[in-house]
Amino acid sequence: MFNHQMPPQVTAVTEPVWLGEGPHWSHDHQALFFVSIFDKTIHKYNPSNGKHTRAKLGDMPGFIIPVEGKMDRFVVGLKRRVVEVQWDGEGDATEVRELAELDKHSPDNRINDAKADPRGRLFVGTMGHEYEPGKFHLKQGSLYRLERDGSVSRVAQDIDISNGLCWDVQRSAFYYADSFEYAIRRYDYDVNTGNISNPKIIFKYSDHGLDGIVDGMSIDTDGNLWVANFDGSQVLKIDPVKGALLQRVPIPALQTTSVTWGGPSLDVLYVTSASMNRGQEQKPPCGSTFKVTGLGARGHPNNNVKL
Repeated sequence: MFNHQMPPQVTAVTEPVWLGEGPHWSHDHQALFFVSIFDKTIHKYNPSNGKHTRAKLGDMPGFIIPVEGKMDRFVVGLKRRVVEVQWDGEGDATEVRELAELDKHSPDNRINDAKADPRGRLFVGTMGHEYEPGKFHLKQGSLYRLERDGSVSRVAQDIDISNGLCWDVQRSAFYYADSFEYAIRRYDYDVNTGNISNPKIIFKYSDHGLDGIVDGMSIDTDGNLWVANFDGSQVLKIDPVKGALLQRVPIPALQTTSVTWGGPSLDVLYVTSASMNRGQEQKPPCGSTFKVTGLGARGHPNNNVKL
């Protein structure tokens, strides 16, 4: 059996940013949204015309997710606050209201990653302070669930860097990563309540000789995970049931940060990256957002936040 499949095509589609993160393909906008945390900017990339726009915010954004039913409203993590922002994707962005303040017990923490679950509840994670490049206060972070009524539940704690986040409703699974665990966790997930329980480690970097850390991830329609391997210049395709490493996709940026499926057919993998100098200059295209085509897989539409 000969496999004549062409290798995936990887193309930088935006100019570099400092710390690109949190890519979210919006099916409604047919556009990609992402953040640059240290630049304090939210970004929009429209592949139909190649236009890349941004807006500056007052603090570090950890994520940007559209609000269900409103084309100009987004939920954004600003340092430790979850806020609703008005943005037309072109001009300035305006904070409309605060939805929650997290980690009041640890004021130097910041929000790192968040996604809406299949019912539109917001799962948002935090991390400890980075007191010098690559050095963090450990076990300070948590994972929270925000309900439509504004209530906040802490669903995981003693986290170094909250990352990952994706759901498989058919398998009643929630996948998550605490980056310095160098592993991927699976939780049982109840879509009706939003509860997660029974965490298990289903994939360890050390079992596969992988360097770097576990960063953002997405899931395809076959139930396989696509994981940004930060400090590894690649994206990993993982079978979470068998714990098998199925594929490595090289990315021309050491610091790959997160991935999401996008495009009209949801068969393009968008990959964010960073250009942080941690003793070594990360030259372009490091920090760009990349599109990867020809992977032979596709994702589910991303969930908006329901407010």
